[in-house]
Amino acid sequence: MKTKKAFILLNGLEPTVFPNLSEYDIVCAIDGAYNHFEKNNIFPDLVTGDFDSIHKIPTSVEVIKTPDQNFTDFEKALQILHERNFTSIDVYGGSGKEHDHFLGNLSTALLWINDVRITFFDDFGTYFFINNECELNNVLNKTISLVPFPEAHNITTEGLKYPLNDESLIFGMRIGTRNTAVNDTVKISFSIGDLLIYLSNK
Repeated sequence: MKTKKAFILLNGLEPTVFPNLSEYDIVCAIDGAYNHFEKNNIFPDLVTGDFDSIHKIPTSVEVIKTPDQNFTDFEKALQILHERNFTSIDVYGGSGKEHDHFLGNLSTALLWINDVRITFFDDFGTYFFINNECELNNVLNKTISLVPFPEAHNITTEGLKYPLNDESLIFGMRIGTRNTAVNDTVKISFSIGDLLIYLSNK
């Protein structure tokens, strides 16, 4: 069964370069992010949110207003996509501008870790939560950081300059930032907790 892949633009710092949007099964603008699409003559398939930041609600694409303030616009968009059986979601505009939104987006991604694969992109790198293990390819000499949320235990890595061997990371005590890939392939595994991986673009 083909993986259904979605593109989301949030109302953070707009990326300098967009990916090839034709590779996605659906392109979504979340609330005020539509302003950036409109400015650049990009036409998404879906615009959704509570519309407190959008300049003009479009009429030529699908629009779903989600006024429920118990959830963020990002989480409400994930609910819509999950109901439509999307399992892989690339998110742009999730960082930058107001940092409380950035932290909120990370919290939302963590809530959905068991339902969809969410990967964030910005001009500097890529970041995502992993389910106990992952393999990163074509990463030689790139900066890789491991950030626990708030704890991750029994972490083992292969291919990093400063390896971890069945070790723990705890936010506020010890985190694994600014490591370097010494191999083209890096493997990371852990058994307990939650772990965010950050991969630099260079």
